[in-house]
Amino acid sequence: MFSDSSFVFGLIAVAAILMASNRVRFDMVALLVVLALMISGVLTPSEALMGFGSTVVILVAGLLVIGEMLARTGVARAVGDWILKKGGSNETRLLVLIMFGAGILGSVMSSTAVVAIFIPIVLRIAAETNLNSSRMLMPMSYAALISGMLTLIATTPNIVVHEELKNAGYAGFGFFSFVLVGLAILVVAIVYVLLLGRRLLPGEDHNTGSSKVGRSVFELWNDYRTNEVFENLLIEKTSQLAGQTIAESQLESHYNIRILGIVRPTGRNEHRIASPSPGTLLQAQDVLLVIGSTDNIERVANEQNLTHQPKTEKNRQRWFWELGTVAVLIHPESKLIGKTLRNSEFRSQYNLHVVGIRRNKQAITDFKDVVLHSSDSLLVVGPWQQIQALQSRSHDFVVLEMTTEQAEVVPSYRRMPTALAILAGMVLLTIFNIVPLVTAVLIAAMAAVFTRCLTMEDAYRAIHWSSLVLIAGMLPLADALDKTGGTRLIVNQLMTTVGDAGPYVMMSVIFFLTAALGLVLSNTASAVLVAPIAIYAANALGVSPYPFAIAVLIAASAAYSTPVSTPVVTLVVDPGRYQFTDFVKVGTPLLLLTYLVTLLVAPLIFPF
Repeated sequence: MFSDSSFVFGLIAVAAILMASNRVRFDMVALLVVLALMISGVLTPSEALMGFGSTVVILVAGLLVIGEMLARTGVARAVGDWILKKGGSNETRLLVLIMFGAGILGSVMSSTAVVAIFIPIVLRIAAETNLNSSRMLMPMSYAALISGMLTLIATTPNIVVHEELKNAGYAGFGFFSFVLVGLAILVVAIVYVLLLGRRLLPGEDHNTGSSKVGRSVFELWNDYRTNEVFENLLIEKTSQLAGQTIAESQLESHYNIRILGIVRPTGRNEHRIASPSPGTLLQAQDVLLVIGSTDNIERVANEQNLTHQPKTEKNRQRWFWELGTVAVLIHPESKLIGKTLRNSEFRSQYNLHVVGIRRNKQAITDFKDVVLHSSDSLLVVGPWQQIQALQSRSHDFVVLEMTTEQAEVVPSYRRMPTALAILAGMVLLTIFNIVPLVTAVLIAAMAAVFTRCLTMEDAYRAIHWSSLVLIAGMLPLADALDKTGGTRLIVNQLMTTVGDAGPYVMMSVIFFLTAALGLVLSNTASAVLVAPIAIYAANALGVSPYPFAIAVLIAASAAYSTPVSTPVVTLVVDPGRYQFTDFVKVGTPLLLLTYLVTLLVAPLIFPF
């Protein structure tokens, strides 16, 4: 029995070394652990593979799908836009809003996804306010980590600890059981960043533009010198255009302007028609997104009784979500060579508008009847779906440049209210214990697909299969420790060393044991290993296991001190131009503050 437990301890050490080296994928390490446990005979094959059927794995997969739903429907993007609107150019106010926004949003979706969404938002805020992005990116990632301390579903270690409590015969955590602890840590973290943390970060300006990929629509627009502009024109009730189709209106042939989109009011909402067909019927109160010269737009507005509408930021963003812009090169074997745009029927064939042509790096101003040559570049505008279809025609076109606005596209923004309703339903089902947590998550994930917030293919792509393999492969380690007596050995050693000092000292040891393991193992793996130890220790002391369990899940999410412990932090290293020592300087004091808040607040909510 002793040799078996020694083997498991050695296996944990080897896994930690492999993970810390960053030379072997974490999921490969997990699979090697499973194989080692089977081959050694410590666990039977069915026991070693039991993690792949664990409730934890299903929960994580479902929550990743829900996080993707929130991203695709624009919930996360709306939070970022609200921060930019409310924060202005005040760094202190922006830091508070960014950290609260990342913290709250991360409580209901993947923290890694939150950071991935917030990086371009923070870079955009820094660019528009001339502030230093490095003073905001690391605090944002720390807030995303802390979001895992707010709700039961916020991060995998919470679910691991919850399931371990249930397996030990205790009631698991509720949805908001430890939210007060997490909120206290979030508030302390914000105060720390404002008073000291940001001053420890690099002070030089990193907004050199190196993180920006591609150019904006307007930069490409100027490059092609089209001499045309976008305008929003409202069809008044007295306009002759009301009741005509686009083809019948002769706007393109008579006024030389094109309709790129239509905003049609539908009660309290609006319906957007991107790149409408010639047969689309125009209605009174429609707002037309048109492109043409200033003179022609003014002429059609006066003659057809149309009213200019203001160009709001919200309207601009909504059209960017519907319409894309791309520069493409005519392939040497393209069937368009020797034809003009008009006689090739480009508009009807591809459902896209060409708004500019360049030849030999020179813009052609009047291009509609110009014969196309090989290597001509076209600036094309149209629905994202059609642009993607154009990219697949590799024998006709070569994509030169996508605009930066592509990163901001939210494909299912019309279903944002539906996504919020699904999220609220999942939370309510969990809070009132109407169904088990895993059932509520699966209901929400299926509802997201059935309501077309995302497709089944999107749902599968949202699942990080390597993360699931990591979780499933590391879960048997805890079973192996228990089966071989390793858990009891650790607890006995802890009792011998600090058992007489009381529950606060034991809670401190458990916190720092979890945090230390998290430096070399994933936070999920550290929670898997320490959670049963914490429960055993509580039973040995004759106290409630809940404060110890809280210490485990808080410490598992407190991976502030290195940039390699979790992808939540790793993602900001490059855009923030951080060094390893930056995380040590800023993260270590925050880890100590997190420990103090946990030690003071958790026992108040969950007494020993």
